[in-house]
Amino acid sequence: MTHANSARGEAMLRVGGEALLLRPSFAALVAAEEELGPLFALVERAAAGEMRLAEMAVLFWHVVADRPEWVTREAVGDAVLAMGLAQATPVLRVVLKQILVGR
Repeated sequence: MTHANSARGEAMLRVGGEALLLRPSFAALVAAEEELGPLFALVERAAAGEMRLAEMAVLFWHVVADRPEWVTREAVGDAVLAMGLAQATPVLRVVLKQILVGR
């Protein structure tokens, strides 16, 4: 079983009953930024409570480490919705912290 290292900005997300490792690597964050726009603006929207659910799901999808083929954007979005914002927010916080402060 894989464990997240929060010091490296890693977190776990349960999708389809399986725990997936979120690892915000440079390549994953560049891909997310290409789709979502500047990451600093994304962090600012999150801090202001203006980040959309779709943005959270896209960010999480991009940072799934070794993403299995069955993990679709829709599956990640459904997982976030099933968790609810109260449970998804701590996962988001870990990823956003990595974006801001790095290792």
